[in-house]
Amino acid sequence: MTSTKEQVAAYLLQSKAVILQPDAPFTWASGWNSPIYCDNRVTLSYPHIRSYIKEAFVQTIREHFPETGVIAGVATGAIAQGALVAEAMELPFVYVRASAKEHGRKNLVEGRLEPGKPVLVIEDLVSTGGSSLKAVEALRSAGARVLGMVAIFSYGFPQSEEHFREAGIALHTLSDYSHLIQKARESGYVSPSHLDILEDWRENPSAWNPR
Repeated sequence: MTSTKEQVAAYLLQSKAVILQPDAPFTWASGWNSPIYCDNRVTLSYPHIRSYIKEAFVQTIREHFPETGVIAGVATGAIAQGALVAEAMELPFVYVRASAKEHGRKNLVEGRLEPGKPVLVIEDLVSTGGSSLKAVEALRSAGARVLGMVAIFSYGFPQSEEHFREAGIALHTLSDYSHLIQKARESGYVSPSHLDILEDWRENPSAWNPR
């Protein structure tokens, strides 16, 4: 039986939300060189994939965070995903901006959030965890009791895991890097030589340079 992590990995490859490009690496905003680029917003364009991810989110939340009272999406990639999940679970929805508005009410958290409410954060992607945990801090500053976070995909970097531990936030993901590479190997999505490059990058991404 195919697990959720395997199926989501397959869908990310199928929709080309994740692009594996060892021969022409990308440069992330952090300055890291990377043979992989992930844009999970692409999955929203495929109804059957969108629905599967939504239901996987709902199942994970009910299993690990049953007391969830509010769903919070992280801008911009997880706003739509979070709204879909909130609708399916019949829960209030808010979203967290990357930075506060410069006009009007200058909100960082958009929507009505009552202090003390148990909030579950929806994220599309976790890399180092910095921006994701910034959203958690914004919610806490607004008076929320953040239960944890569920993301579509994580690279599983050790520094990210450490950041989440330090913040006291439980993270669950629908899929991850190891399942993605396994599915890419099984499907012949990339060549064996490229798989070696992808595995080398994952060992030390901040220092990796294309040869």
